[in-house]
Order: sequence, then C-alpha cells, then structure tokens
Amino acid sequence: MFRMMQSLLFILTMLSCQSTVSRIDLKKHVIVLPAEATKNELHAGSVLQDYVQRIAGVTLPVIKENGYQKNQAAIFVGNTEHSAALGKLKGEGFLIAADTRDVYIKGGSGKGVVYGVYTLIEKYFGARKYAEGPAWVPGTKELSVPQHLMDRQEPLLVYRETYYPAAFDNEYLEWHKLHRFEDLWGVWGHSFFKIVPPKTYFSAHPEYYALVDGKRQATQLCLSNEGVFNVTVDYLRKAIADNPDALYWSVAAEDGGGFCTCDLCSKVNKEEGSASGSLIRFINRVAAKFPDQHFTTLAYTYTAKAPQQTKPASNVYIMLSSIDAYRQEPLSTIPSAAEFRKNLESWGALTDHLFVWDYTTQFTNYLAPFPDYNNLQPNLQYITAHKVQGVFSQGSGDTYGDMGPYNAYLQAKLLWDPAADVAVLTKDFFKGYYGNAGTAMLEYVNALGENKAQLDIYGNPVASAKNYLSPAAIDKYSTILDKAEAAASGEYVKRVYNARLGLEYCVLQQSRFYGTDKYGFLQPSGDGFVVNPRWPERVKKFVAQCKEAGVKELSEGGASPDAYQQEWDTIFSKKWVNSLAYNAKVSLVNPPSDEYPAKREITLTDGLLGTKDFSINWLFIYGKDLVATIDLGAEKTVNKVQVNFLHDPRHYIFTPAMITVETSADGVNFTTAGTQQTPSIADEDYTTRINTFQFSLPAVRARYVRVRGQCQAAVPGWRGAPPTKRPSVCADEVYVF
Repeated sequence: MFRMMQSLLFILTMLSCQSTVSRIDLKKHVIVLPAEATKNELHAGSVLQDYVQRIAGVTLPVIKENGYQKNQAAIFVGNTEHSAALGKLKGEGFLIAADTRDVYIKGGSGKGVVYGVYTLIEKYFGARKYAEGPAWVPGTKELSVPQHLMDRQEPLLVYRETYYPAAFDNEYLEWHKLHRFEDLWGVWGHSFFKIVPPKTYFSAHPEYYALVDGKRQATQLCLSNEGVFNVTVDYLRKAIADNPDALYWSVAAEDGGGFCTCDLCSKVNKEEGSASGSLIRFINRVAAKFPDQHFTTLAYTYTAKAPQQTKPASNVYIMLSSIDAYRQEPLSTIPSAAEFRKNLESWGALTDHLFVWDYTTQFTNYLAPFPDYNNLQPNLQYITAHKVQGVFSQGSGDTYGDMGPYNAYLQAKLLWDPAADVAVLTKDFFKGYYGNAGTAMLEYVNALGENKAQLDIYGNPVASAKNYLSPAAIDKYSTILDKAEAAASGEYVKRVYNARLGLEYCVLQQSRFYGTDKYGFLQPSGDGFVVNPRWPERVKKFVAQCKEAGVKELSEGGASPDAYQQEWDTIFSKKWVNSLAYNAKVSLVNPPSDEYPAKREITLTDGLLGTKDFSINWLFIYGKDLVATIDLGAEKTVNKVQVNFLHDPRHYIFTPAMITVETSADGVNFTTAGTQQTPSIADEDYTTRINTFQFSLPAVRARYVRVRGQCQAAVPGWRGAPPTKRPSVCADEVYVF
C-alpha cells in the first residue's frame, strides 16, 4: 500500500506538468467510500451517484473500500486509504485529483468532501445551480475529467453566508460552499434579551438592565451586575448541553441604543475609551467558564470601537458591522466607511478572530434597484486582507429582493474565492439563468452599475428620483428589459418579470410622491384630482407578480404584498381634498432633513397625504420644532385647520409634545388660535400611527397660518438611543378650510 501511495504521488506530481492531457471516461467507474464512512462521506457518494445518473444516464455502484477490487476503475470519495498519500487539507478545503485511470475526492473538515463532489459536478461535468430549486444539468451525456488532474481548494473564510432566498435551499448551500447561521450558532445575533429576557427578569430585577437617564430601562443589560453574569452562565450551560454541536454562541447587545450608564459600567467604558470595554470584559468572563466553546459578539454602532486595554479572549470572535457605510463605492475608499476602516484596523490589532457583518440590500425597500454589484469583489478583497475570517453578507433574507439570484450567486462564489473572475461568473450566470434574455439582462445590470449617486441601505426610491432612479432613467432601464422580455421564453420570461418588479415598485412609490404632478397617481378632474383609472389595475398586477416571485415583505419587518395592496386601496378610497392652503407658499424656521427631504416645505401643501412610510410625503425635521408659516396669498376666512403628525418610535419619530396654530393678517403679528398638548410618551409603545389634530377657528380672517409642533425634548429612555440621537418631527398636509 505504501509503494502504491508513493507511485500515486509521483504520477500526480510529474505527469500533471505534461502539456497533452487525455481524459478519463467515468461512466464505468465505481464510487468507493471509506470502510467506515462518515455521514458527510456517505452523503457525498450519494450526491455523486445521483448527478452521474442525471447527466450520463448511468448508475455507478457505490461500494466500501474493503470490498474494492484493484482492477476496478474508481472514484475514491472521502478519506479512503487510496487517497491517504494526498495529505491533509485546511478547514473545509477539498482536493480533486486523478491519475491515468482513477479519481480522488478528498475533503478536510466539515463538508469539505461534499464541496469537492459538487465542484466536480459543476466545474468538470458542466452542471449549474444558479438559484433555489432544481439544478441544471447538461444533456451531452459527457462524463469525464482530465488525466493527471490536481485541483486543490482551501477557503480564506471559515464562515461564509449570503442571505437571500437561494441560501434557504439546502443543496444551494452545499453546492456553493456556504453556511447558515442557524446551523452554526446556538444563539445568534442580538442576544442579550434571549439570554436575560425582560419579561422574565425586569419586574423582579430591574438592576439587571441598563441605567438610562437615571432610570433602569429594558434597553440593554447592565454588564457590571453580577446577577446578569450568573444568569448568562446558567443559560449558556443549559443551552450548550441541549445543543452540543453548535460552533458559536452569541453574547451581544440588542439592536439600538440605551446602553448602561451606571457608575461601574461607565467607569469601565471610560478606562477602555469605548462602550465595548464593558462588553468585552463581560464576554471574556463568560468565555472563561466555557473554554471549549466559541463566543461571538457584535461590534456595532455604540460598541463598534475597539477597547484600548482589554483584548478579546482566545475563544471570543468579534463580528464588526459596516452598517454606516454608503454603498456606491467600495468600503476601502468611500468616506462614509472611514470609521469602519478605523475600527477594522483597531480590532485587528487586538485579535485574529474577526468576522464582518456586511449589507448588500436596501432594507427599507427590498425591491428597489440597489446597484452595488460592482463593489462586491473589492469589498470582500479588502475585508479578507484585514484578518477577517468570516462574513455574513446580509441581503433580503427569505424574501425576493433586487437581483436576488445574481447577488446570491456572485457573493457565494466570492465568499469561497475572493479572487474569482467576476466577469466570467457574471457572463455564465446571465446566460444560464436568463437564457436568450441574458444579454439584455446583463445590459440592464451594467446600466444600473453606472450609477454614482448615494446608495443608502436605508434609502428609498423617492430620494433617488433625481439621479439613477429618475423617471427618465427608469424609462431607459425599462426599454432594456423590453428587449429581455422579447428574447425570453418559458421559465425565463418569469425571471425577467421578477427582475422588472424593482422598476415597477419605484414607479408606484414615486407616484405617491408626485401625486398631482406628472408621474403621479392622480389626474385632473374638474376643480380637483381623481385617481388615474389605470393605477388600481397596475397595483393589482404588481402585487400578483410579487407573490409569483416570492416576495414576502417589501422591507425589513414591513408590508406583505397583500398589505401593500391594502395600503393602495386606502389611498384610492380617499377623496382628494381641496383646501385653501393647496399649493400655498410655506416658509420654515427649521429646515427639513437632507436625507428625507420629500418636497421640502411644499410637502405641507401639495395636496397629498403621507402613509406610515416616513420617507414619502412627510416633512421630516430632525431634533428641532416644526415652525411652518403658510401664506394663503390673500386674506381669507378660516374656519378650521387640520394637520397630521407621524408617530414612529422605531425610527425615532415622535408626535410633538405640543401643537399650536396661529393666524395673522400681515405675517408679523400672530394670534394664537389654539393649542393642544399631547399625551406623555413615557410608556413603551412602538406602534406606528398617524395622529390628526384639528383646530376650530370660526370665521377668522387671516392671510397667514402658522403651525408649530414642539419636538420632544429627548428620545424616551425605553426606546434606547445613542447619546447623540435626537427625536424627529414628521408633519404632513396642513388643510385650511
């Protein structure tokens, strides 16, 4: 046996250099597994047998090595004695090798051997797995590999996850060598309240939770409290016993602010120069109780900055977030990622155990075109050059989003090999996934990729309506997709339709913004406006296609297609109201947010009502009062004033503490016409709602109407916010009758 292995090594080393390569026909081979095959080796053998049958129409016998006869041509799968001379592989790496007759597929740890089999099926047999669902197999019946083959692959990253619908397909994960956090983590992500749930402990032990504004709040944990440490250890001891196969356990802050400011936590964070100080000291203590386990924690917003003194323990992994970066340029250069780059360097100086939580979708509008595709490779190459060992690339999750199949496919390939040829991968994907429509679909993606405007993961189609998602740009993209539809047939037509959903969504959302103007959903009728009769059918068709494509929600935690239909039905049912203030000039003391400008001051008098989406048709003022003066153009009789304010605590938008209406004949001297105090927001309530305030002004003569909305003094403690975060005011249409 030893001489046989030496001979194998010699053949593979010397003959692989020959320029003339013959091929090995595999249709009469047997699949040989180790005598004591592992679960993954058995699975790999079964997968190989299945795909050989699908491609070549033959069923190769699967036998154990102790029953193998040396005269049999074989494909040795796993750690067989025949492949022992090929050596060991790092991590989940694999090796595909061949001499003049036999083939050897050997894996490292985990599913390495399974990855090797799927690579043989794709790279050498020509099959493809472009998305979820059945793989595509060639009809050539060809089944061969080159003689003297030596294909060794070892990943740079120990954790690789792309988060799109395709990644919920188990075979897609194995085919593309991906992970799923549910399979690796016993507890994942923001986990403080999974470990120490407020419903269980807050009433009896408020001291377990953060001290915010002098009051204990269920926003984060108090990490200096010994009871929190004891509960955490007890929880993990039981959880680990219940799930001994989990590789990682997350002990990480909740999403949001409200971190503890008690004396002990503050003292530690001051010593460390970062709120991550108390976090790392805490998780290090926890990790010391379970030295054989691996723990992860989030370097995210308030804890993104590395501590100055304490290093993470050897079994603690830091998962750094890139959430604050815009996406139109690579992370390595874009100014908005400067802090991320600094934090990446700082954490890298403390530990070799770094993961990155990255983002490749617009969470507020999953369907909106988000052309960051050209930055996927430079971002991964930059990250992997800085000691990063794992990447969670968060897309739209299990709901269909902008170019989801392409995003998932390209990310999967790059997570395994950041140096892969993107042009080759892209050409292959568009040809295979869209058939004859592939050329036009690639043209569409390239046209989107020319965008240089800001890409915000919390942006919206309205904010981009003056650049890459302008009506003119959408028409240009639509023309390209028309070519794609004309070229497609069968299943490929549906795929083009799905890709087109993003443009249609933008048109619909922007039509709410344009309203009575060109591109709006309203059209003139008499002295007012009515719904364009084509719009209800257009919405209905869009919703049906969403369901066909697998759209479950249109934003993170947002509306389902049915709920979106209901939103539009409500809009369609409301009669357009013509008030004395329609299109009246408005002057503001405090300017609207540049991030969510809507139509700036005219938002209050454009005749359009906002919905629960704060990014459309709401005058968004950050951290200051609304003080809006409306010029009616001439002195008129005013009987009633009505104004809407949005209450959306998840986005730090709160109903003003007090609303006041004043009137004036000359714009200088104002008389208070009414004041309404709003209820306290001291109690936790995350309900999003639109609050309408009406003021009766019987027969007041006025040319100017001023509306004041007093911004809340601070974000309530229960919401949890970074120290610098201020509440916002969102005002909508001011009706004057």
